Amino acid sequence: MPLSETTAYLLLDVAGTPCALARSALSEVLPLPRLHQPPAGGGPLAGFLNLGGVPVPVVDLARLLGLRGPAEPTGDDPYRHLVLSADRAMAFLVDRADDLVRVADASVRPVPEARTLNGCVVGEIVGPKGLVHLLSLPRLLTAEERLRLADLTRAAADRLSALADAPAA
Repeated sequence: MPLSETTAYLLLDVAGTPCALARSALSEVLPLPRLHQPPAGGGPLAGFLNLGGVPVPVVDLARLLGLRGPAEPTGDDPYRHLVLSADRAMAFLVDRADDLVRVADASVRPVPEARTLNGCVVGEIVGPKGLVHLLSLPRLLTAEERLRLADLTRAAADRLSALADAPAA
C-alpha cells in the first residue's frame, strides 16, 4: 500500500476560531514581546517587532480576518504568540499556536477561492475540536495592504536607523 502524501500544519487559535498555516510558510513561533506601535499604524497592524535591528511588521490575524474589532481589547494574555513568516519579513499575532500536526493531503477539503477575501482560506480539515481553516500566508494580505505595510516598515526602519546614527549624549 503506497504512503499518502502529508503536509505539516501549525494549528492556531485566532479569536476562538481554529486555523492552520503550512509549516513550510513559517520560520518560527515566538512568545509575544513588547511591540513598537507607531501612531500612524492602526487597523490590523499590532506594531513592529525589532528583530536584530530590523523592523518586522506584526499583523493581528484576528483583526485582519474580522474576528475581533479594533475596539475589542486583546488583554495581556501571556500565551499569545507571534508566528514569523519563512522569509522573516512579517509576523502574525495569534491567540495561541497550539500544535504542529501532519495531515494527509487527501483529508484536506479545498475551498473555492471566491468564497473568501483574496482566497486566503484554501482548505478545511476536520480537527479534534471541529473544522480547521487552512490559511494561505501569501493570500492573507491584499496587494494594497502589502504596499501600505511596506511603506510603514520603511518608515520604521528609517526611524531605527536615525536612532542608531544619533550621537550619544
